[in-house]
Amino acid sequence: MLKIPAWSPRTLLWASVVVAIMTITLKTLAWWLTDSVGLLSDAMESLVNLASAIFGLVMVTVAAQPADAEHPYGHHKAEYFSSGFEGILIIVAALGIIWAASHRIFDPQPIEQVGWGLALSLASSVLNGVLAWVMFDAAKRHRSIALEADAKHLVTDVWTSVGVVIGIAMVSFTGWLWLDAVVAIAVALNILKEGVHLIWRSSQGLMDEAVEPEVIAQIQETLAGFAYERNEVFIIRFDHITTRKAGQRRFVDLHMHMPASWTLGRAAALRTSVEQALMSAVPGLRASIQLLPSDVEAHFDSERDLL
Repeated sequence: MLKIPAWSPRTLLWASVVVAIMTITLKTLAWWLTDSVGLLSDAMESLVNLASAIFGLVMVTVAAQPADAEHPYGHHKAEYFSSGFEGILIIVAALGIIWAASHRIFDPQPIEQVGWGLALSLASSVLNGVLAWVMFDAAKRHRSIALEADAKHLVTDVWTSVGVVIGIAMVSFTGWLWLDAVVAIAVALNILKEGVHLIWRSSQGLMDEAVEPEVIAQIQETLAGFAYERNEVFIIRFDHITTRKAGQRRFVDLHMHMPASWTLGRAAALRTSVEQALMSAVPGLRASIQLLPSDVEAHFDSERDLL
């Protein structure tokens, strides 16, 4: 199995900028040779790739900055702006493609030098496909929504190119020139859907979305290892567990109940052990635990008792 190099998000986004410039050149040349509106739509989406990669690079750089007095929880949410911005650009590009292609439905134009146009489009698709494959792996490893958004956009670009190639091939085979415009509009609708999805995903992250179910399960399992019961009464228990995620970072807040007779030093030592266990079980997690006696309950408007 081919091992993917462990490149950083910044390195991959720089690579995305370079690849975007290369694909813009290839696809623009393909459009110039063929005068295909489908290939024009493909080239327009690559322009969006370039703008998105540059903005994503800036936001990843901001997100990597350490916490400061004005941002005590860090700058991790900056990545969500990158994803949302990319979604907006995708929607703008899709609407532009639809506008350009709609004129060609009623005024179709012949396609020239089809072979060269298809070859250049396929070459750009290979570049985008390889980079997307590497970025998906890195996005999972670094938990980077900016990388994930850029990788999804690149995959969308690949499918766009495939659709355009099929459409042009069908035009050449059937002689139906209007198919070129229809394929371009179909491609635009597909990337429009992807743009809406990216904006929705970003909005959920900005609203302090809970961590993934599998991460919550890991937190529960770790806390269960510290819970202690005697005579059907929990001596050590946890409740009011609340989680949120911000870019690459994960946060959990909870209450830990223990006997009121314990010294502060003993209680603090156990809390430290629980925090270290949680952060070891979930990379990138920051745990905040409030200590309470076993017979004291904290009341909130909305309880979240997971254990």
